[in-house]
Amino acid sequence: MKRSKAVRPLLWCVVLVLCAVGCTGGGPGRPEGTAAVRPLTGTQLVIATGVDVTGDNGVRKRLVDAWNTLQEKENSPYRARVVVLPGSADLQRSQLLAAMQSGSATYDVVNLDVTWVAEFAAAGLVRELPEAYADDGDVLTKVAATARWKGKVYAAPYNSDVGLLYYRRDYLVDDAGIDGKRVDALASGRTTWEDVSSLMDAVDAWARADKSDRSKNYRGAWTSQLRPYEGLTVNGTEAFASAGVRFVDDDGKYTASSGELTKGVAEFRRRTESPHTLDAAFESDEAATLKDFAEGRTAFLRHWPYAYGTLHAALGNDKLGVAPLPGAAVLGGQDLAVAANPAMSGERVRKAQELVRFLTDRTSERCLLDAGFAATRKSAYTDSGVACDDRGAVPRAAASPEGGSGMPRDTAGRPLYARSTLLPALEAAALRPRTPLYGAFTQAFTAELSRLHGSVKSRQVSDEDVAQKLDEALGNVLPSG
Repeated sequence: MKRSKAVRPLLWCVVLVLCAVGCTGGGPGRPEGTAAVRPLTGTQLVIATGVDVTGDNGVRKRLVDAWNTLQEKENSPYRARVVVLPGSADLQRSQLLAAMQSGSATYDVVNLDVTWVAEFAAAGLVRELPEAYADDGDVLTKVAATARWKGKVYAAPYNSDVGLLYYRRDYLVDDAGIDGKRVDALASGRTTWEDVSSLMDAVDAWARADKSDRSKNYRGAWTSQLRPYEGLTVNGTEAFASAGVRFVDDDGKYTASSGELTKGVAEFRRRTESPHTLDAAFESDEAATLKDFAEGRTAFLRHWPYAYGTLHAALGNDKLGVAPLPGAAVLGGQDLAVAANPAMSGERVRKAQELVRFLTDRTSERCLLDAGFAATRKSAYTDSGVACDDRGAVPRAAASPEGGSGMPRDTAGRPLYARSTLLPALEAAALRPRTPLYGAFTQAFTAELSRLHGSVKSRQVSDEDVAQKLDEALGNVLPSG
């Protein structure tokens, strides 16, 4: 208990910052600039991005500083600066689209959520890049796919993301008395949702029988981001993908049938309508679910990798566990693209591409992993010859308190769970629908799924009827296959 109280200011600092962002795989931090920038002139390259989960002097800023230091050493006049777009992910997307379509944008490099790449590419707002930017033999296969649209490369994978299952080891073992072998199976990813549901039953049974203050704080077995926003889309997509549903083909055309959608609705309902789900989950985002889990109101949490450092600081090894999400886990993350601004000279384009390569190379990806992000390259997880220290201008990311320096690490300094849990989860992850109309998809998808947790009457609607309405809604916003 003393440990938890000591780190609580750190936890709530991070939680408050997280409230400003959506489910993008990016993260929070204080802006280093504003969305209004000077006209595109001279030798200053502007990177438009969301906020950084690793803090005020986070790893992304330090990598940009390292590139600037390199330019100075090479007597290059070019320098890069970061402009942080305010607001939620949806608002950032709208700002970027409006500015770039109107021609008023002065951005050289844009940091895109992986679900936006197809839209920006189809609209001609970002430049085609050489194949090696997406895949040079080291980038994870599923991650590399996010940088392509219709067989062409338009971005370079920057940081990835994937859904993980966090659990309270103290609730499972100390309180509910669950056998250690079952917990070990959970940690190794050898579990199904049925297995996890059985563990939830055991914790629920303990909470009903126990009369301590600790059990009184407990409210439900698991929580996730089920408020009607991108968090609901992610959770829904994971359930539908686990049921074998694919919404669109490689060209972004709608291909699902009512019968397939019925299976997805049934799986989503099974996960969210059980007595295990925390009531607050249906109004919760990343920050709220993190808070509920850390304060002990629930035993299981679906969240992103960046939460690991914060949760470990609050709970420690004895209380915190992390495992691959049973079934399909959705791939998140962000990719860097070079703006297709006709005002950019050939030299400026070349330097912008050079900047993108630097920020996504093997060393930078190792730095991102050390700081708490999910790296996009396999070498960051497996190659002992790649270290963040190789980038002398960048302080060791693991030493950053914002990056969760207290988390357990392997002998090479990586987060201890990175190779055994995070890497396999990324390799097995499911992609969200790849379509230039992703915004329309997610709006229609969340509108229909959110009805399942509305009135008593709406909850009684059959899976087939829900699937039929969802089929109609998606068919209205997506081109048919």
